[in-house]
Amino acid sequence: MINGNALEVEDLGDRNAPVIIAHHGAPGLSTRAEPKASWGALADRYRVIVFDARGSGQSGSAPPYTRGQWVADVDALREWAGAERIVMAGGSYGGFICLEYALRHPSRVRALLLRDTAATDGFRARARRRAEQMGRGVDLAELERMFTDRVIDDEDLRRLWLNIQPLYTHDDDPVTARAEPVTMRFHAATHRAVFGPDMPVYDVRDRLKEIACPTLITVGRGDWITPVEAGEELAAGIRDSKLVIFERSGHSPQIEERESWLATVSAFLHQIEGKQDQ
Repeated sequence: MINGNALEVEDLGDRNAPVIIAHHGAPGLSTRAEPKASWGALADRYRVIVFDARGSGQSGSAPPYTRGQWVADVDALREWAGAERIVMAGGSYGGFICLEYALRHPSRVRALLLRDTAATDGFRARARRRAEQMGRGVDLAELERMFTDRVIDDEDLRRLWLNIQPLYTHDDDPVTARAEPVTMRFHAATHRAVFGPDMPVYDVRDRLKEIACPTLITVGRGDWITPVEAGEELAAGIRDSKLVIFERSGHSPQIEERESWLATVSAFLHQIEGKQDQ
């Protein structure tokens, strides 16, 4: 139990190694399978902790579903792991939690690993225009409803996700894009909480200058929803940051350009380890 809620956790790697806590994206949609596939390869040198966030996957569904609560759950996991400081990793909405964690608990963060994320929800209108320009057969009205609190139930959320899935890859592959999401478990209540009161007020741009830890920002050139401009905004605001753009990727360079992406992350971690050991 973490903060009164059961969390489904996987603890990978040597228990005595430096700790990475990786947060998945898409609350109410995604699960620990996403960060495990992304960051789990680092378990040869790190203790990598992945989990289903409150209200997602196989974890308990005790509200509230807020950034503040998810940050508190991350810090409780850090305490459970016995780590004074952690590397915090996350993509998409998981990156939002990384940024919030670094702002609320700056002394606890050795480094941030951010993938395809943003400091504000202000890219939504541009994302809708990009979706229209991509011409991948997406129902645009349903796309807009997807990112609101008007999702009816879990099955409705599943249908809405299948509608927008073709937007997430760099290349247009209709077969892959329309594949059923095997690892996803749909929680409409969590999704509604995020895209109702939470997302419209999400904006940490003015506080990025407070983040002092080394930060790696990776983004796919073809990312439709957290685009290169979002990564550039993060890099401009976080003083000790490095931005790497993956030219043949959409929202998931950790999949579409996996070897290059992993090499980039590993090199960054090796570099900061050298600096922190001096």
